[in-house]
Amino acid sequence: MNWNAYITSDPTILLGKPTIKGTRLSVELLIGRLADGWTEQMLLENYPTLTSESLRAVFAYIQDCLKDSMMYEIPAKSLA
Repeated sequence: MNWNAYITSDPTILLGKPTIKGTRLSVELLIGRLADGWTEQMLLENYPTLTSESLRAVFAYIQDCLKDSMMYEIPAKSLA
């Protein structure tokens, strides 16, 4: 999937955080909701501007970020 068709970054919107084009829904917000246990259906019902395709684009974007090592490194746990 070409996530560039769905996700943008504009310094005048949410301080440049990656967002779904045409909305103020940030990738961070959507991933946070999913981490809190929201389902895709819950997201689509609560954010009417969100589509299944744009949500898939969020996952494609995150995958590219991980592949390109753009994410924060997870520190090793201490064995002490």
